[in-house]
Amino acid sequence: MDERTERAAGMTGPSTHAGRTDSPTEAFVAHRNLLFTVAYEMLGTAADAEDVLQETWLRWADINHGTVRDPRAFLVRITTRQALTRLRTLRRRKESYVGPWLPEPLLTAPDFAEDIELADSVSRAMLLVLETLAPTERAVFVLHEVFDLGYDEIAQAVDKTPAAVRQIAHRARAHVAARRPREVVSPAETRSALAAFQQAVETGDLRRLLDMIAPDVVLLTDGGGVVRAALEPVVGAETVVDVLSRIVSATLQPTQVNGHPALILRRDGRIDTVLAVRLESGLTAGLYAVRNPEKRSRIDRETAVGR
Repeated sequence: MDERTERAAGMTGPSTHAGRTDSPTEAFVAHRNLLFTVAYEMLGTAADAEDVLQETWLRWADINHGTVRDPRAFLVRITTRQALTRLRTLRRRKESYVGPWLPEPLLTAPDFAEDIELADSVSRAMLLVLETLAPTERAVFVLHEVFDLGYDEIAQAVDKTPAAVRQIAHRARAHVAARRPREVVSPAETRSALAAFQQAVETGDLRRLLDMIAPDVVLLTDGGGVVRAALEPVVGAETVVDVLSRIVSATLQPTQVNGHPALILRRDGRIDTVLAVRLESGLTAGLYAVRNPEKRSRIDRETAVGR
């Protein structure tokens, strides 16, 4: 990983020299944000990423650190292996998930979106594309394409030969390229669209909403079987606007989620929904509404101060 990517990933902690720090604890703290991002991009949920970090720390604390030449590489290897194990379990859980499954929304700092490469890697659209990869393909893609790790280093993390990793990377790259959004939309464009969307919802201007939405728009609502949500994708402008007309009583708050502008919908002061959009040709082509309380709890805690 180059210095720019580490800085964009929010890396903090004591300075390192050739990957080394003064103590095992300092090494873990120095790379914690990197490890979290690796786990989150592999798993799609912040809660599971935090669990992986805890498991990584327990294993890191229990080794002979005198034999570790590169703490960062070693920690990434532990994190990747733990995330792969958990990812396989998550795939079984998702098979019985009630309704559409969406990645857990992650609040990101405003300057995070300025790094387009990294912002795109954790965007809602990209995480949904990564969901279509097999576990090892996802790990290889994340480590190589996002964090620029070499094939030899990745091979140790996924227990494959460098030649096999190279082939997996090529296959995963082609798979993602065929499915990722073609159009690059700037954060400013998304913010502008969301501001117009917010005004239309708050004023109940359904005609304006229809003008802003693509005819074949798709709305995905993730309730996890816990709260009310559509169990299948909602397709078509008229049908989607009918659903959106029911949120006029909510308070809409602009925020930034997964490196891109989004809206938080509140009812009675509590978060009800986290809404992200996907734009194509200036129109809203996709809406992603996370309503599952478990997936909203992290944002609820992080936005509780000052409410």
